[in-house]
Amino acid sequence: MTQPHKATGDALPMSLTELVALLVAMTAVVALAIDMMLPALDDIAGDLGVLAENDQQFVIGVYLIGFGAAQLIYGPLSDRFGRKLVIQGALAFFILTSLVCTLTPTFELLLVARFFQGAAAAACRVIVTAIARDLTSGRRMAEVMSMVMTAFMAVPVLAPMLGQAILMIAPWRWIFGFLVVFGAGLMVWLQVRLPETLHPEFRVALRVKPLLAAFRETFRHRLMVGYTLAGAPFFGGLYGFLGSSQQIFVGHFGLSDTAFPFAFAAIAGGIGVSSYVNSKLVMRLGQRRLSHGALIAFTAISAIHAVILASGIDNFVLFLVLLSAAMAFLGLIAANFSALALEPVGHVAGTASAVYGFITGVIGAAIGAYVGQLYDGTATPLVVSQALMAGTALAIVFVTERGKLFQVGD
Repeated sequence: MTQPHKATGDALPMSLTELVALLVAMTAVVALAIDMMLPALDDIAGDLGVLAENDQQFVIGVYLIGFGAAQLIYGPLSDRFGRKLVIQGALAFFILTSLVCTLTPTFELLLVARFFQGAAAAACRVIVTAIARDLTSGRRMAEVMSMVMTAFMAVPVLAPMLGQAILMIAPWRWIFGFLVVFGAGLMVWLQVRLPETLHPEFRVALRVKPLLAAFRETFRHRLMVGYTLAGAPFFGGLYGFLGSSQQIFVGHFGLSDTAFPFAFAAIAGGIGVSSYVNSKLVMRLGQRRLSHGALIAFTAISAIHAVILASGIDNFVLFLVLLSAAMAFLGLIAANFSALALEPVGHVAGTASAVYGFITGVIGAAIGAYVGQLYDGTATPLVVSQALMAGTALAIVFVTERGKLFQVGD
């Protein structure tokens, strides 16, 4: 059995490059199961007899809900049994649910399997953050997570293209077959190379009293609560885009199925660039300056875009430019929000990461599903919703920081 790695501070169990690559691969499980589906939604709906056009969004929505809801259980499990055992079990379940998706005869069974597939993938989200917090802290954690996000953003860029490439030579079911193979390969890598990163003295027994104490400790800190609540509506706007992007680009703007992945890649590429910028600047400027400025910029651009659409100006080039400009700031927000939330709760990082993921995931997915169902053949509902959700997140951050944005207290 692998012995626990007694990491202290910024001690790493492997080279930084391999650690980042492994964390990227774990995070990629989540994104691949979302973004590879986007070019296939029409094919899935047609093959499984889905009548209402907006119902195809549920292939994304139920996955996100399962992904958010299950995060709450992985934190306590990983704090008790360690990161490695829990992630390996979850990956085995991910492979099983992917097989069900591959073989499903009905849309209803697909949605059930997608919910549990998302629930299995949630372990990757929780445990990636917990491993990073086990080995690093503060700005160093933000730097590592930004490096992960930078490399990871190649996944949303390439995943729709990969999904489309599979569709050109095989039915949509083979996309889920690819996920089976990817999950199996990741299980082998983790088993061979990753030691246990949880400090033995930080293990928390699975008893009601210690669990409640860990949850109380998580909710006791203003930063943890504030940035978690701010992340929920912000990511809701992002999830709304994921659910309706194929309909907007292909249905509204008339892009071909082969052109859609490239339009999606233009947006995802901007997020990757800003994530890289964040990894270079966060140690010098701090999480607050970067994330607060980025959130203000995202809100402003989205509000301007909404006004332009309301005035009747709606063309593909302008939409792509403005949406890409706003979404690019995501790379300066996501990693810094999670680092700020988890900074005061490193001693219960698994539970805290689970709470953060559960609240932002479930509320965000619910908001995203609602935003997606507002699709009316235009891009207006999405852009207006993103402006409102970002503005809500900004207001929550303002209250959390007691009216003092951009302070350097991290």
